[in-house]
Amino acid sequence: MPTIRLMTHNIWNRDKNSPAWEEKGFDCSAEARIGGLLRVWQETQPDVIGCQEASALMADLVKEGMPGYTLIWGRFTPILYRTDKLELVDSEFLTYPETIEGFEGKFNDVRSKAYNIGVFRVKEDGKLFIFATTHLWWKRSPRADEEAPYAKNCLPHSDEAREYQIELLTTALDRFREKYNCPAFLVGDLNTGFESKAVQSAIAKGYRHAHDIATDYAEEAVGYHYCFPDGFKTFYSDRPWKTAIDHILVIGEEEGSVKRFERYSPEYYYPISDHSPAYVDIHL
Repeated sequence: MPTIRLMTHNIWNRDKNSPAWEEKGFDCSAEARIGGLLRVWQETQPDVIGCQEASALMADLVKEGMPGYTLIWGRFTPILYRTDKLELVDSEFLTYPETIEGFEGKFNDVRSKAYNIGVFRVKEDGKLFIFATTHLWWKRSPRADEEAPYAKNCLPHSDEAREYQIELLTTALDRFREKYNCPAFLVGDLNTGFESKAVQSAIAKGYRHAHDIATDYAEEAVGYHYCFPDGFKTFYSDRPWKTAIDHILVIGEEEGSVKRFERYSPEYYYPISDHSPAYVDIHL
């Protein structure tokens, strides 16, 4: 029975160096950061990687630096997979709509919020699984005590927008599950915690978090640190795992098949991206 390792990884949509980094003698350009990303993947050896915030430049650098992997293009949300172990059977990509009927505002900046789905066959034994990577809307809804004008990271109906977006994805996954009768893995930067409306709407449809069903190891860290255009910090957040925004959700798997849920956060990764990659090991 082969072990399959599935990863979600927000690699930071930043192609050029920023003045703040340059002043400090650092470089946050895609060309400078690609080495750290490749090192992470070489050390962890994932079979499928669902990316978020992957610019066209970064996607090109990834393709050049990852021989043995094929890239399924999806605007900012590509999928990489190992061709020696897996065969692509089917796929689907959708950019989430900018506007949502009934809610004022736009909920897809630079059209980076999307889902990308791949159906894979394991070459060793022929088993199928569905893998979906997604990036949901990033702003938060205002609290009850907040009034306009809102903070930069605040927009009314943001919680509902994420719930709507994940509903589009889970509905699409329902179609694929009915067609292929196999487990599905929903991974990505959902920009919200475990107890949010978006994640709980998926839980209500039967999805389970890999943290809760891993039999061998379940990561408690959130895998997040400060890394932005004004600089980076050399420590990881100590918030509880339920506040993490990068998730791996599972449905239709055999009991006990999810073995390990982990986040990879080496020290050299501080200037690479604010999101640590998370991965799960499964026995199909």
